[in-house]
Amino acid sequence: MSSVRIECVAKEGCRIAESPVWDEKEGALLYVDITGRKVCRWSPVTRQAQAIPVDAPVSSVALRKSGGYVITLGTRFAALKWKEELVTTITQVDKDKANTRFNDGKVDPAGRYFAGTMAEEIRPAVLERHQGSLYTLFSDLSVVKHFDQVDISNGLDWSLDHKTFFYIDSLSYSVDAFDYDLQTGKIGNRRSIYKLEKEESIPDGMCIDTEGKLWVACYDGGRVIRLDPETGKRLQTVKLPVDKTTSCCFGGNDYSEMYVTSASDGMDKEWLSRQPQAGGIFKITGLGVKGVPPYPFAG
Repeated sequence: MSSVRIECVAKEGCRIAESPVWDEKEGALLYVDITGRKVCRWSPVTRQAQAIPVDAPVSSVALRKSGGYVITLGTRFAALKWKEELVTTITQVDKDKANTRFNDGKVDPAGRYFAGTMAEEIRPAVLERHQGSLYTLFSDLSVVKHFDQVDISNGLDWSLDHKTFFYIDSLSYSVDAFDYDLQTGKIGNRRSIYKLEKEESIPDGMCIDTEGKLWVACYDGGRVIRLDPETGKRLQTVKLPVDKTTSCCFGGNDYSEMYVTSASDGMDKEWLSRQPQAGGIFKITGLGVKGVPPYPFAG
């Protein structure tokens, strides 16, 4: 599609920008810089990003029904009050593991916060394997662990009828589906719906559009791909001017804009000179599809 436009909107390069979420109330894009240890909010009106520093790697951010945000910080679920720049711990996971941290997270249609862990990286995508787990924080602030033996817990979303949960463990190079019970938050019957091709590289963050198709950011692949979860076919590829594309979400007034985060960690000077926008936030318009507004955490 020739009408697709890509623009770098937030240029102050993050180390690992991740977890873009549109905050409709603020009319702004939330995202985190994991190793930069900050939560950011970019306004399309001022064209500026504000940042709140935190005390550990921060890997995902979500809206909260009662106000403010929830974040995954180190191995903690935490609450963030933006104006006060106040972070308070809700609960901690992986207490038996010294070197893990949370990675991607997202809130389900019933207001539960799903997030998974991984081992601390030695360098990008190089780490001790099978150290991660997938967790859910419920609205009563209790936590359930779904499974462990995860390498890099990553992209997640739900089908439009809320009966399927989609999930990425990056080093499996697969987008997986589970049967989903919205009443209980239970998942089961795991299966692969798409295996990434070599040039697509590593599957990272993911979101769904109003046609029920999945968009997956390909880390080291410099692209987002659109997949049909029913047929397992790739429908579209949108290439970006940076290699380390990390995640994507829809936003803007009618959720017709796609925002893509990227990373600069692990790039040497020569690589960065070729890709000066690495670590920036990109806006893609003209895709001809819209996204689903994010769900707020109910707790």
